[in-house]
Amino acid sequence: MSLAFDEFGRPFIVLREQAQKHRVKGIEAFKANLQAARVISNTMKTSLGPKGMDKMLVSPDQDVLVTNDGATIMEKMEVEHPIAKLLVELSKSQDNEIGDGTTGVVVLAGALLEQALLLIDKGLHPLKIADGYEKACEIALKRLEEIGDNLDIMANNHEHLVNAAMTSLGSKIVSSIKKKLAEISVKAILGVADLERKDVNFEMIKVVGKTGGGLEDTELIDGIIIDKDFSHPQMVKEVKDAKILILNCPFEPPKPSTKHNVNLSNAADFKALYNTEQQYFIDEVKRCKDSGANMVICQWGFDDEGNHLLLQNELPALRWVGGVDIELIAIATGGRIVPRFEDISPEKLGKAELVKELSFGTTTERMTVIRGCASKKALTIMVRGGNHMIVDEAKRAIHDSLCVVRNLVRDNRVVYGGGAPELACSIAINNAADKISSVEQYAVRAFADALEQIPLSLADNSGLWPIEAVADAKAGQIKNNNPRIGIDCFLVGENDMKKNGVYEGYTS
Repeated sequence: MSLAFDEFGRPFIVLREQAQKHRVKGIEAFKANLQAARVISNTMKTSLGPKGMDKMLVSPDQDVLVTNDGATIMEKMEVEHPIAKLLVELSKSQDNEIGDGTTGVVVLAGALLEQALLLIDKGLHPLKIADGYEKACEIALKRLEEIGDNLDIMANNHEHLVNAAMTSLGSKIVSSIKKKLAEISVKAILGVADLERKDVNFEMIKVVGKTGGGLEDTELIDGIIIDKDFSHPQMVKEVKDAKILILNCPFEPPKPSTKHNVNLSNAADFKALYNTEQQYFIDEVKRCKDSGANMVICQWGFDDEGNHLLLQNELPALRWVGGVDIELIAIATGGRIVPRFEDISPEKLGKAELVKELSFGTTTERMTVIRGCASKKALTIMVRGGNHMIVDEAKRAIHDSLCVVRNLVRDNRVVYGGGAPELACSIAINNAADKISSVEQYAVRAFADALEQIPLSLADNSGLWPIEAVADAKAGQIKNNNPRIGIDCFLVGENDMKKNGVYEGYTS
């Protein structure tokens, strides 16, 4: 610190902050980075499994979010450390590719880095650790292929798919009705799946939430639901054999792109302007009517004049429909989005069996459902709940279960959860490590120890003695040569995860 004076003779202090800072290098840098990742992993550890705790997140605006979803927790955490940000990206990648297991991947990554920290303290070079981890990973993948089962997803009324979806929902806030939601998820995926190509078009499943009622009122609707009602209260509330005109242009006269003034000197000029505008509306409605359409869906709005003319011409209409909904309606009904009134033609109309306005309970809230879409099967899951927080968490849980079922349609191999596959891989890796003569043996064993962090966390969150529960499960696998023995989180007295119906997709 030193004293200096400006041009007016006023003193100011110069602080040499940079002199107090120093760059972290070598082993200390490794340890600092690994420690940051450990903090994130330890935070997520308590949310793992069916008995994992929810996290309450408070935003800078004091908005409260309570969730158990790993990807959501990681996304909402304000992480600044670059290594910790990598774990956030890892969770996002898992959510985008697989859809489930976002908490587990963070816990496993944290455990691997924690073991790496111990190996660095022993003097192992980071490259040797990485090589050992790669060898152990190959052994683990090979073991997973051995213990994975190919399931007939269509057998017993899709029982295996329902069990997999229930496993995903078991750790969520909706676990009390996980059976119903699992069945809804299975029906939704199979409703839009192409089983020959083993492909699922996720875009044809829409999940919408509405406050009011309870979680048990959640239902699967055969059609597309739009959170809009008909633009005029006197329009018909039901259109059968609908021929839908999908517009991307507003019902209004064209506006100049530059500033302009209109000078009206007398009543005749005003009437002429009014008649011109009126004729424009009449021409627009006539084009719609002449195309054969009996319903109009518009992305933009229209004023009272256009609304009144649509009513007079018996053309029920929806306005201010969002762009995503417009595209979904166009895909499902086989229609094309029309950007200008001049481009309207009969072949661009979408077709549906029924368009109907729905109301909910005693509230004035209304929504519109489009059923029997002509081109592609479209389904909507209507989620109900007591408040927005419950509805949002239920939507996240249903998204995870949909992803699990989709993954099984693509690849019908499963492993049995409860930490059983991690323990089976850990045992296989430890056995293989005895045959490795190089120093990488330490890293291979460390990988096996890191895998045991998943069953340890499951046991800890379930109120069991973690080391004792994992030791019993591990001994049971070795003694009975049964790779399905895991942690009995629900304390039902059965450690065989196949008998407990705990299914996890092989891809996850």
